[in-house]
Amino acid sequence: MSRMRSVVARANKQLTVQLAATLLAGSTLVSLVLGLFRDRLLNSAYLPTESAGLPGYPSGIDAYTAAFMVPDFMFFILVSGALSVTFIPVFNQRLGAGNKKSAWELSTSMINFMALITLVTSVLIIIFADPLIRYVIAPGLNESAMGLAISMTRVIAVNPFLFAIATVIASIQQAVGRFTFYALAPTIYNIGIIIGLLVFTNGITIFGWEVFEGGIMGVALGVVLGSIMQLIVSSIGLLGLGFDYRFKIYWKNKGFRKVLSLLPARSLDQGMDYLVGIVETNLASRMAEGTLRIYNQATTLHMAPINLIGVAISTAAFPKMTERLSQGRPDLFRSELQTILRVIIWLAMPVAAVTFFARGYLANFMKNGGEPLMAGLLGALVVAILFRSIYFIAARSFYAQQDTKTPLIISIFAITLNITLAVWFTMKHGMGAYGLAYAQSIVSVFEVLILFAVMQVRIKGIFDAPLLRAIWRMFLATLVMSVASYTTLQIFQLQNNDQSFFATFPKFVIIVVVSAIVYLGMSKLLKLGEADPVISRLRQLLFARAR
Repeated sequence: MSRMRSVVARANKQLTVQLAATLLAGSTLVSLVLGLFRDRLLNSAYLPTESAGLPGYPSGIDAYTAAFMVPDFMFFILVSGALSVTFIPVFNQRLGAGNKKSAWELSTSMINFMALITLVTSVLIIIFADPLIRYVIAPGLNESAMGLAISMTRVIAVNPFLFAIATVIASIQQAVGRFTFYALAPTIYNIGIIIGLLVFTNGITIFGWEVFEGGIMGVALGVVLGSIMQLIVSSIGLLGLGFDYRFKIYWKNKGFRKVLSLLPARSLDQGMDYLVGIVETNLASRMAEGTLRIYNQATTLHMAPINLIGVAISTAAFPKMTERLSQGRPDLFRSELQTILRVIIWLAMPVAAVTFFARGYLANFMKNGGEPLMAGLLGALVVAILFRSIYFIAARSFYAQQDTKTPLIISIFAITLNITLAVWFTMKHGMGAYGLAYAQSIVSVFEVLILFAVMQVRIKGIFDAPLLRAIWRMFLATLVMSVASYTTLQIFQLQNNDQSFFATFPKFVIIVVVSAIVYLGMSKLLKLGEADPVISRLRQLLFARAR
């Protein structure tokens, strides 16, 4: 046991913002690769080569997609990012003041409180799964798909409970700068789902008795397995932190009361944001069979760079930003925010451009032979890649000030606009799934602009001349890179015989490498400092290999 504690302690060392961001981005990349493998397996098994809407198109894959909506919505509205951005600043205040007893009382109270709330929620989901799916989430599904979606929802209903405990544990580790086991958790979750796909879908037999006949319901069992595995890995990360758990809620703890006072606004913000997904699912379920799954896959693809860049970097930077304000140094907070913002824009802008040009390849990775509708929807979502990446650091700049109400008010406006545009584009103008994608991109721009307009009033000088000039130079570098990306794409176009991952991946790599070289070169030419550490690291690697 002591040996295990020693290994965990070495793995769970406190990290700098740069190392933490690198670790989170790397783990997110691994998780995305596993997610890609997971979705390819799922699509190959349940998504045929015909285009959506043709006869014989199975609706089981749409049922699986719809089944996640209620459990995920309850997790997002009760826990998710709402907890981390409200818990971490208050927890850090206690630790910074040397009051460890209060900090651990706060932590144990949050674990027990969230476990209690989400346990009740999971039971309610199981009870009301039928009317929720039938009348709210996916009324457009046919009867067989409807029954399947209801059954899978009841299986996945345990997720909010398991995720809630894991999230509090992960937030404790984030607050003290430990990211290793927090970073591992999503990868473990995907492995559980893959086990469901490869093993449980073939049925489960124990001592010669068939206890489960298999099918796509096996994937739902894999989801639950992944949730349990993720909780176990997250819990291991607590070893060596001195966490003192008690089966008790300290209602009189001031920190706990403070988090509870901050939580409703952020939870409502988070839940309302996810409300857009429920409306989109409702609308997509009324379209041709398979559209729901295809739109879900396009949004998954567009979220990949957002998670790699916006979420990873802002998550790693958030504890340091709260620390700057707790030190009474708004000047350092402003400088930190500008630095992080520059890095995110420098990374997200070219990635969005490459995603647009290579969208056919990305759709091919999700499904052999590609899917034209998926590629088209991804093209409509590229604007959201840039602005959603920026959104996470923009919102966290308010949360670092323990202000959850301002982002909530802005979110109410943004979500109302998103739902209005989605309904208008799809129902009034008949734009189908494209209407959902365009609504997402338009609203992502408005939301970020409003957030920063308010922040500029609150903290003067964020968008000063050096920052604006740097963003303009990033745009120019991206413009030149886009020409190179398009030219390379014309040389390495997708062919009719490019059906497999291994036939298309080398071409995609060439397009990305050429684009990256041109972008780095232009960044260096335009004196963008963000390129220097990347170029320096590449030189070290190349010269080391040469030697």
